[in-house]
Amino acid sequence: MRPRTFFFAVITGCVVAAIPAVSVFAQVEGAPVSAVPQIYTIKGQFTRIAYNNEGWVTLGYRTANDSQGTEWMLLEAGVTVFKGVPNQKLTRASFRVKMPDGSFVPMASQREYQEAGYLRGLNRKGDNVRDAINYFPNPGGQGCPMLFFSDPADKTGALAFDEFEVSWQRGCLGRIFFKLPEGTAIEPGQYWLSVTFANSTVEAPFRIMTKDEEKFLRKNWKDIKKEYEAFLKSEAEKAQAQQQ
Repeated sequence: MRPRTFFFAVITGCVVAAIPAVSVFAQVEGAPVSAVPQIYTIKGQFTRIAYNNEGWVTLGYRTANDSQGTEWMLLEAGVTVFKGVPNQKLTRASFRVKMPDGSFVPMASQREYQEAGYLRGLNRKGDNVRDAINYFPNPGGQGCPMLFFSDPADKTGALAFDEFEVSWQRGCLGRIFFKLPEGTAIEPGQYWLSVTFANSTVEAPFRIMTKDEEKFLRKNWKDIKKEYEAFLKSEAEKAQAQQQ
């Protein structure tokens, strides 16, 4: 699998706080501010990218948005590191979801996944509505799978693994699952996919939307994306000018 080129001006060596949302985008997303230094942007209605000097995270969350009221969250995720960053291993413990109240939910274990009936229905939903997330900074990189979960009923003999190695030459993609605490369900609010690399953490923001917010997003998506990309371009130009 050949990752797509990510058409965004990456400012080498420049790490800033999460970029504040602009006017139209703010009506849907608010102004999510990460607790860690990073840059983030949008690639689709339900696709986000966040990165810092070390790691890169791409995220698809349409299925999670469509699963409100349930305790299981499915996210499509991809990770890599930048050139010059040593190879490193990421484990289940490297991935967490930050809830709207600031608490963290760890990635589910293979056993929890298995005991939940393999979540076939949720997987089918993900197959029907998944978005492309294979956007990485190295267009010539190799693809690699994140195999944290496997269905024991799968006759192909696929196995689940608790870790994988990432390098700047590899963009790793996979589905990850989170079981929310008992009595908790997916509901509207600001969430973050938190990925801990060897020396830093990247938090990719995603908002579970109300029906009105989602309706506004779909109706105004082109204007939202155009305005946001113009803002990002302006910020990149300012940062480049400051470095000269």
